[in-house]
Amino acid sequence: MAEENNQNQYVVLARKYRPQTFEDLLGQDALVQTLTNAIKNNRLHHAYILTGIRGVGKTTTARLIARALNCTGLDGKGGPTIHPCGACENCKAIAAGRHIDVMELDAASRTGVDDIRELLDGVRYKPTNARYKVYIIDEVHMLSKGAFNALLKTLEEPPAHVKFIFATTEIRKVPVTILSRCQRFDLQRLSIETLLKLFHKVLTAENIPADEEALEMVARAADGSARDGLSMLDQAIVLGDGKVKTETVIEMIGLADRTRMLDLFEHLVQGDIPAVLKNLSEQYKNGANPLVILQDLVDITHMLTKVKIVPGSLNAETMGENERNLCEKLSGNLSVAVLSRMWQMLIKGLNELNGAPSALDALEMILIRVAYSASLPTPAELLDEVKKNSSADIKPSFQTMPQTTPVTGIISPQTLVSKQQPAAAPLKNTQPLTPAAGEEQPVAKTAVSDAKTDAMPAGDCPFSRIEEFAAYLEEHKKMLLLYALKNDVSVEEFGNGRLTMAVSDKIQPDFMLNLQKALAEATGRNWQIDIRRGPLGETLADKEKAALEQDKRSISEYPLVKAILSEFKGARIDTLTRKAAAVQTAEDTGAEDENPTTTEEEEE
Repeated sequence: MAEENNQNQYVVLARKYRPQTFEDLLGQDALVQTLTNAIKNNRLHHAYILTGIRGVGKTTTARLIARALNCTGLDGKGGPTIHPCGACENCKAIAAGRHIDVMELDAASRTGVDDIRELLDGVRYKPTNARYKVYIIDEVHMLSKGAFNALLKTLEEPPAHVKFIFATTEIRKVPVTILSRCQRFDLQRLSIETLLKLFHKVLTAENIPADEEALEMVARAADGSARDGLSMLDQAIVLGDGKVKTETVIEMIGLADRTRMLDLFEHLVQGDIPAVLKNLSEQYKNGANPLVILQDLVDITHMLTKVKIVPGSLNAETMGENERNLCEKLSGNLSVAVLSRMWQMLIKGLNELNGAPSALDALEMILIRVAYSASLPTPAELLDEVKKNSSADIKPSFQTMPQTTPVTGIISPQTLVSKQQPAAAPLKNTQPLTPAAGEEQPVAKTAVSDAKTDAMPAGDCPFSRIEEFAAYLEEHKKMLLLYALKNDVSVEEFGNGRLTMAVSDKIQPDFMLNLQKALAEATGRNWQIDIRRGPLGETLADKEKAALEQDKRSISEYPLVKAILSEFKGARIDTLTRKAAAVQTAEDTGAEDENPTTTEEEEE
């Protein structure tokens, strides 16, 4: 009865279709060729170490090597062969995992030095039934330092009848003293095409229908691992009630699909915030940990930066095909400066996430910040823009006269045309002024040139006030020039192609040139600019601040706001929206507004 139950017990696809010969071993041609030549020429090494990602066949390959070394053939007289028969007693016993001379040790559960000593006690004895005693140690990197040391001497000079085969996913954690005594084989990740061939073979044998798109999705999500792919295929068959369906796979894969993280990263660098939030919401709904998502984004940023600097790393064995495709797609469009900025923001986000009350909310804010920064220029691009705007080829002549001698000058339009123009003629001093007692001493004015501007009718100027020109600068993203115009300049006259103003000492050297250029672009004519250095009058920033305070005072008289302020002692109007100001304006003009006032209040 027990035997009948064992026969009826289901065997998962990953175990049922485990390779039984080297021909069945997918994607490891170099390993098979090396072993073939070694057996043919009787140059068998005493120790092999197999490394690669999970599920590419390390343990399976170790068992195949053990069978190849111990196969005797049907007649019992055969020697080592790359094509074990699978029918002799040794082959069947090794395949079933019950051969007395082929010992497997799981280093993940038996890591100590005593475990290794126990294993090595039988090394000096010859095999009972097989040609070689084979010791297979899986996840060898998990052994302790003492266990490795206990293994060294035997590994260096083993008896002729002993072979060691090690398997590991972390080759870097294996001491070099062990590596130097082994022949190393790096098992390659399986390509999507190879996995699809395996899936088709398995499904044909199982007589199970499948959507081709679903198989491709499973192959991508497997990330080069045959075992992972077959396990997901097993799950898809169960969920699809005996059929591999595309919609079932989409719902099933969830976090197992590495492409979701890669898609999220791509949306980030494109600045597509709605797509970022949608992707994040779907991953979180499927059980994603916000901290793990952020760590994966940090890892992808590092990977892409490395590929950008060292293109050869694109062919590294640890890189999956999905990652390789993303790197090839984005590496040409992203600079190292942008990637470095993303790295810094994501690393800073890790600390924010740990201290946030809601990890998901914190992650959303972090990703919004990163996505928004994707459209911002880098410092190098800003510098190039400043250099371009300052027109390095144009070298106007600036002259500051003594403080007791005020001078009036203009920026010559000719200096903006070509650097081949001769330098402006020296400015002539006007009659010095002597300040009267108690009167403020006039300050010096900075002049550029005394050339005349082109004549233009006053009606052709699109700006009647300096505020309109400031709005033009804001609309065209000339923020540096706008900031200086608002805060470091007080305009005394504006219009008819003439601008008179006072400038502070904080003004940048290229401000005048950039201002002249912006005026010319906006109005289609060259402007005469008269400046003086010294105390500023009322700046645009001062006017805006005064207007805001006036709006606050006016809006505080609005009945609803007045009632709120009287009800909450100590409350004040902190900011005003445009809508609130519009309501007050409408009331002042007698207009009606059905919408309520919008204000923001803050308790002190």
